[in-house]
Amino acid sequence: MTGSAVRLENYEDIVGPDVIDELYVLAEKVRHRRFQHINSTPVGGGVAEILTRLVPLLRELGVQTAWDVIKGDSAFFNVTKAFHNALHGKPEEISEGMLEIYRANQEENLRDFHFTGDVIMVHDPQPAGLIAKKAEIGRQWIWRCHIDVSAPDPRVWEFLKPCIEQYDLSVFSMPDFAQRLTIPQVMVAPSIDPLSDKNRELLEGQVWRVLEKYGIDPERPVLTQISRFDRLKDPLGVIQAYRIVKKRYPAQLVLAGGGAPDDPEGAEVLAEVREAAAADSDIKVLELPPFSDLEINALVRGSTIVFQKSIREGFGLTVSEALWKRKPVIGGAVGGIKLQIVNGVTGFLVHSPEGAANRALQLLGDKRLRQEMGEAGHLHVKQNFLLTRHVKDYMLLLLALEYPDQDIVQV
Repeated sequence: MTGSAVRLENYEDIVGPDVIDELYVLAEKVRHRRFQHINSTPVGGGVAEILTRLVPLLRELGVQTAWDVIKGDSAFFNVTKAFHNALHGKPEEISEGMLEIYRANQEENLRDFHFTGDVIMVHDPQPAGLIAKKAEIGRQWIWRCHIDVSAPDPRVWEFLKPCIEQYDLSVFSMPDFAQRLTIPQVMVAPSIDPLSDKNRELLEGQVWRVLEKYGIDPERPVLTQISRFDRLKDPLGVIQAYRIVKKRYPAQLVLAGGGAPDDPEGAEVLAEVREAAAADSDIKVLELPPFSDLEINALVRGSTIVFQKSIREGFGLTVSEALWKRKPVIGGAVGGIKLQIVNGVTGFLVHSPEGAANRALQLLGDKRLRQEMGEAGHLHVKQNFLLTRHVKDYMLLLLALEYPDQDIVQV
C-alpha cells in the first residue's frame, strides 16, 4: 500500500527548515531497520488515511517501510466491529462463536501473511493475533491502539490482553487510554497531513462549486459533521442539536461521510440518519465514495461551525482537519477530542445535543469569537497534530527499541 506522492521539502514552508533537518538526522539512525505496518483496511477510517500519507514520507527519508492489510470476510468484520464497540465501553453480546471466528481468521492470516519488517507495527484489535508469529520469526513488535480502551468491556479486553502483552511495546493516542499492561506503553497522537487533498488550501470558487453541487446555500449558516455513519459518532444527536438551532437561525446541516470495509454497521446507521432527516430539505445527508477528499475539504471550508459530537472516540481526526481550516469545532467531551479542543479556546466540549445547540447559538451570534477560535485552533494543530511530528515520533520509537534499557539516548 502506498499513498500519492509527497515531498518533505513541501512541508518546509509550514513547519520550518529545522523540523525537516531534524527528520533527516533521525532517519540516519534508523535506516538500517525495515518497518512494517499491518492493519485491516486500505481505505476508510483514520488509520488508513494516516498510513497513506505517512508511509511515503518515511520512504523518502530512506526508512524501509511497508504497509500490508490482513484478509477478512464479513463475518470476521462483524465480530471486530462488535469488539471495537465493546472496547469503547458500549454493551455488546460477545459469544464464544464470535471469539472462534476471530481465532479462525487469525489462523488463516498467520498461514498466508508475509512478514517483512524488523519492526512490525500492528494497528488495532483486528490483526492483533498476528503476534502468535513472534515465537517463530522473532523481530520486534509494536501494538498501536487507535481506539479508546479506558473503560472496555471486560470480556473482550481479557480475551485480547494476553495477546497484547506478547508485544514489545504498546502505543496509545493519549494517556487516558492506557491500561494495566506488563509491557511499556507510549503515547503518540495521530496527525493530519496539511498538504493532502483533504486539508490543502482551496480557491473560493472550488468551495462554492461543491456547495452548489449539494444544494447548500453559502449565504446561510452551515453546520457540518464529517464522519463515518456510526452510532458512536452520534449523527442523530447532531440532528437534534441542529433542530434547536434552527428555531433561531436559518441554518443548514451537512452530515457527510463514507464507509469502510471493516465497518459493516455503516449502511444501517446511514438508513437511520436518512429517515430522521427526510422531512427537512435543509439537512443534507451525503454518502461520499472513497477518495472524496477534495469535496470534504470544500464542505468544511464552506461551513460556519463543524461538529464532532461523538459519544465515544479514539481520536477524531476530523476535529484537527476542521481546526486546521480555522473552523470552530463543537465536540463531544470524549477521547482524543479532548486533546484537540481546548474548551473555550479552539472550540467547545459538550455532553448533550442541548449543550451542542447552545454553543452553536453562541458562536452564530458572535462572528469575532468564531474568528478567534479559528485562529487558535489552526495554531494548536500546527504545534501538535501535523504529519511531520508523527513521522518523527515513529522514528523515535524505532530508535528506542534499539536501546530498551536506556532512559536517555544521545542522537
